[in-house]
Amino acid sequence: MKNICSVKFRDGSKEELLPGLTPDFPYIASFVELDKHAGRFVPWHWHKEVELFYIKSGVLEYYTPEKKIVFPAGSGGIINSNVLHMTKTQENVNNTVQLLHIFDTSFIGGQSGSKIEQKFIIPFITAPQIEALAFYPDNPEHSDVLSMIRESFNIKNDSYAYELRLRSALSEIWSRLFLFSEPLLKEKGTYDKTNDELKMMMIYIYEHYMEKISVSEIANYAFISERKCFRIFHERLHTTPTEFIKNYRLQMACNMLIGSREAISSVGHACGLGSNSYFGKVFREHFGYSPAEYRQKWQNNDI
Repeated sequence: MKNICSVKFRDGSKEELLPGLTPDFPYIASFVELDKHAGRFVPWHWHKEVELFYIKSGVLEYYTPEKKIVFPAGSGGIINSNVLHMTKTQENVNNTVQLLHIFDTSFIGGQSGSKIEQKFIIPFITAPQIEALAFYPDNPEHSDVLSMIRESFNIKNDSYAYELRLRSALSEIWSRLFLFSEPLLKEKGTYDKTNDELKMMMIYIYEHYMEKISVSEIANYAFISERKCFRIFHERLHTTPTEFIKNYRLQMACNMLIGSREAISSVGHACGLGSNSYFGKVFREHFGYSPAEYRQKWQNNDI
């Protein structure tokens, strides 16, 4: 099980890059300690693989452009294919640990066009009304599926027939998820291209955050007006394009401060935050520490 402490993106599409996921075995398991992520959150991202998870400890908040879902310890859920999402720990809650299965649905559906895919996979992953499903331990109807999710992480990758046992476990969980989702699948969901436009604008920011970026450039990349750009960021992310850029630059700065020995001034310029004085001012306003203090405290595991 991989211990993932940062998010990396694919070139071009900017989907999350999932190390170790291969065509012959399109699955990875990860162990996420949110307290060890810069800022104690995972930035906005998406991937075509589905994300099935269990919260081992702490409290994790999941955000999509449509809603916020809170997952305390002992709960679990699934994030659907290509759903834009971000996660963060709940304020004043420490030691948030998440166990994750991330897999392409071909892992349980078989070859493209199979009856399993057509009957049980495609209806689910293409349903715009199903961004996420949540399961809670205090709900008796959820106890079985939560137990199955929790137990699936006990299948060791060095045990006999690991691949077959894992696929069997995930297939059984999927059948339960599909059953729970049937009422939602009967609803008529409508595809909203706004999230695609938001992803396009994020791609531009992720590729150019180290440069000067104007709102008009961001909007043009998604073939929309500046006015619509502002509206999308306000309605979906409750922020402005400028604030989103600044926060993303700060996160990149955190990653560089933690993962390199670059001079503080070099980190500020590399992340598009300019001079040492401005970088220090913005960083302290956001985190309550100077960049140097943040690096020192992180290295001492004090954050």
